[in-house]
Amino acid sequence: MHEYVVHVVDDEEPVRKSLAFLLTMAGFTVRVHDSASSFLVAAPTIGKACLVTDLRMPDISGVELLAKLNEIGVAIPAIVITGHGDVPMAVAAMKAGASDFIEKPFEDVVLIEAIKRAASRLDTVTEMEDVSAIRSRLGQLSERERQVLAAVVAGLPNKTIAYDLNISPRTVEVHRANIMSKMRAGSLPELVRMAIALELADKENPASRGRSGGSRA
Repeated sequence: MHEYVVHVVDDEEPVRKSLAFLLTMAGFTVRVHDSASSFLVAAPTIGKACLVTDLRMPDISGVELLAKLNEIGVAIPAIVITGHGDVPMAVAAMKAGASDFIEKPFEDVVLIEAIKRAASRLDTVTEMEDVSAIRSRLGQLSERERQVLAAVVAGLPNKTIAYDLNISPRTVEVHRANIMSKMRAGSLPELVRMAIALELADKENPASRGRSGGSRA
């Protein structure tokens, strides 16, 4: 943890101070930035680092920040902190390169573990075995469960999913529980990471699509 710096970007001072204290006590070296713009100024020279950024900020959003980092060629593992209603935006952030997103409110250990996971990706390691395992789990889902999975990852609430699929909200809850179990996902962010990992893998290798041969129900 001493080999890299955690950069915290948030426009609210109390949040910056709270996160800085938490992460410093956890053994991280921390730098804080009051806006995405100020972080972008320092970004080209940050070296080995990890980014923790709020999703909604007045000057530049977390999604826009990641897009700008991509534009200037700064590759940095990023964790996006988001409100419960921001799942579609959080998914967009992950597609822009975020390694994780965390929904508020969250336990301290959730953020610390997310940073450790992100930092572990500072060393280039292939994730093809992980993608293969995820694809295998996806193959265990029924057609209906895949439909629910797509809707959940899109950030739709249970009632909307139920209406769109002409099933009851209770049935949606059952499908969601089955999906979490079959995909071995401990949380919504983890499930989203899996879905995006597959999507990115399919874009890079279109021939890999459909290999899972999922069951139908």
